[in-house]
Amino acid sequence: MDYRVIALDLDGTLLTSQKQLLPESINAITRAKAAGYHVLIVTGRHHSAIHPIYQTLQLTDPAICCNGTYSYDYQKHSVINSDPLPAKDTEIVIESLRQAKIKGLLYAGEAMYYEQPTPHVIRTQAWAEQYPSELRPVFRQVNDLLSLVESGEPLWKFALAHSDLPQLHAFADHVEALAEVVCEWSWKDQIDIAKRGNSKGKRLAEWVNAQHLSMDQVVAFGDNDNDLSMLELAGIGVAMGEAKQAIKDRCQVVIGSNEQPSIAKFIEERLL
Repeated sequence: MDYRVIALDLDGTLLTSQKQLLPESINAITRAKAAGYHVLIVTGRHHSAIHPIYQTLQLTDPAICCNGTYSYDYQKHSVINSDPLPAKDTEIVIESLRQAKIKGLLYAGEAMYYEQPTPHVIRTQAWAEQYPSELRPVFRQVNDLLSLVESGEPLWKFALAHSDLPQLHAFADHVEALAEVVCEWSWKDQIDIAKRGNSKGKRLAEWVNAQHLSMDQVVAFGDNDNDLSMLELAGIGVAMGEAKQAIKDRCQVVIGSNEQPSIAKFIEERLL
């Protein structure tokens, strides 16, 4: 097969547990680009939280953000295609969060919004200190997340992290029954909530088709439930070593840990 696209999840996949790029990964991706591969980041992150990684890798292709809610062109600083949350469903999720007493982030427009700092916010802001201010993720505190609904900004997704996993599971079931949303696990204690029908696989396939390529020409790397849609559609779906067995079972290839140059080794040995 003439593989032409490399699609990379970030957290738990391309990034180490310290949210760093391995030098070997940077070198392998640089060589892949020189060999003519399209390289896309396909992530649950907001585009402002991808910016430093995108610049380090010197990518030129769009990024697919918020689990496929939108694609983003960094050269033009603009959204390409998107399916944001409807206002009504956003209001339902916010009210449900209040009733459950779960803190959440709402990704909207150019920033990530919160009412009270969460561990996610604190960790990400600390990670961002290593980068120049213009490359750091954009967080904004608001008194009421409902103000975002009224602002007219596109509402990308919610990110919820909670220590009580049974409660988080129950919350996901609750809001999926009330609103036209999908809840996907993006980390062991985090659920992302986006408009139903959005997925990494759907948005990636949309971009691939626009390039007159096919998903059979895609090699996708991921580690979690929110990656499955692209892993299963790709010509080669590659699961990371720390992925759950249920993820590994649905991929053609399983490689090593994200703490090791496993992705670089695969690219060097199988694609170059």
